[in-house]
Amino acid sequence: MESAEGNVVEYVSDCLQLATLLEVSAYPKPGNVHRTADFSDTKYEHFLASSIAIGGALRDAARKGVETFSGKIGFEQVGIGKSIADAVVAMTAWQHGGNTSLGAILLLVPIAVAAGYSWSGESPNAEKLRKTVSKVTRSTTPEDANNVYDAIKMAGAGGLGNVDRFDVTSESSHSEIASSGTSLLQIFQHSSTYDSISSEWVQDFNITFGTGYPFFISQIKQMTDCNIATVHTFLRILSTTPDTLIARKADRQKAEEISRLAEQVLSAGGLTSASGRTMLTQLDQTLRSGSHKLNPGTTADLTTSSLAVAILEGYRP
Repeated sequence: MESAEGNVVEYVSDCLQLATLLEVSAYPKPGNVHRTADFSDTKYEHFLASSIAIGGALRDAARKGVETFSGKIGFEQVGIGKSIADAVVAMTAWQHGGNTSLGAILLLVPIAVAAGYSWSGESPNAEKLRKTVSKVTRSTTPEDANNVYDAIKMAGAGGLGNVDRFDVTSESSHSEIASSGTSLLQIFQHSSTYDSISSEWVQDFNITFGTGYPFFISQIKQMTDCNIATVHTFLRILSTTPDTLIARKADRQKAEEISRLAEQVLSAGGLTSASGRTMLTQLDQTLRSGSHKLNPGTTADLTTSSLAVAILEGYRP
């Protein structure tokens, strides 16, 4: 690999790993692990280890993007499913806190491919990145779908649930996907109504590029404080998009109620006012009750992808 290509690959992976580290470090991020709060079984250091562990898979994905830009391979040959599975293998090998990062991996790997492609060209920016992400997701194959199913099983997650006849827990799912020629994007189209990660794939990462990224940039311009901007971005996403992890563990009504509470915290000033901080503490206490059923983990994943776009575009803490 030429040095210029290598520089792009390292740049992309460094940006995305930094995004995961900044997201998990932001505090007090209500209902989630952060630098001053752990769960009994999953702790802050487990997320730090995962952030480092997935670097190899992100580099490989970025490299595939570079190779696509140079014409060595087509988007359908990227093998995004394998990169996702490789990231999950690394995540589980380097820490004992369970599934810390599957949702983030599902968002960051296509961004890594698209960024490898976009940052190999002239004047890369968020708009070009989003268009390339769309090309990446729309070029997936049945093999990608099967690799992602393996990754979901390995992570012990069940976010896709029973997708028509393609039940992620079924032993026959692999052969059904292969025989029907169902791509990974088509799988996500089925689950997009109840899973925000799937919806991002289907809607060209609308929350990442349309909500989280611009809001984070606006917060940084106002306050120049990375922690406040990250927590507020988390609250903004939560307020506009009921967390689908909460909806699955509790119910949709509860998820919508929590979104309203997040909006109230932001309206009160969030971390920039005494009343906002008090309300944020109360929201955090509410979300930490009930055996993780109210953990807005999907919102954290979407915050990570939003930070990733900002960092790719040049933001530095």
